[in-house]
Amino acid sequence: MSPWDGLNRRRFPRVNYPCQVVVRNENDERDVILAHTENIGVGGICAILKKGLEMFSPVEVELDLLDLEEHVKCQGKVVWSVRRKSSEENKPMFYDIGIEFVDIGDRDRERVEATVQRLVKQGRLVPET
Repeated sequence: MSPWDGLNRRRFPRVNYPCQVVVRNENDERDVILAHTENIGVGGICAILKKGLEMFSPVEVELDLLDLEEHVKCQGKVVWSVRRKSSEENKPMFYDIGIEFVDIGDRDRERVEATVQRLVKQGRLVPET
């Protein structure tokens, strides 16, 4: 059984959209992770991190949508974490981390939704496996 089995039952479409994201672990104010998204949807993101995060842990998310507006800031929750396979021993391990938006303002949700809709029209939809 693959660690990805069951993870693609999405409520919202996801699009390929690598943009900068800052994840702050609410349990440790000093734990700030600068990363990139692999994909994004109205309900959350998949971020590529150099460290794993505990399942269901609360996080703060700051997302740069690259739309020349203020960054989207909201609360999130880690809903899945998968360690990537490393092809080289001396390279750091990476994790795909699914973060669900928990407390996002209406204006920010509308901005994320507009970005996703624009990218769906461009054919950048992430296929479900």
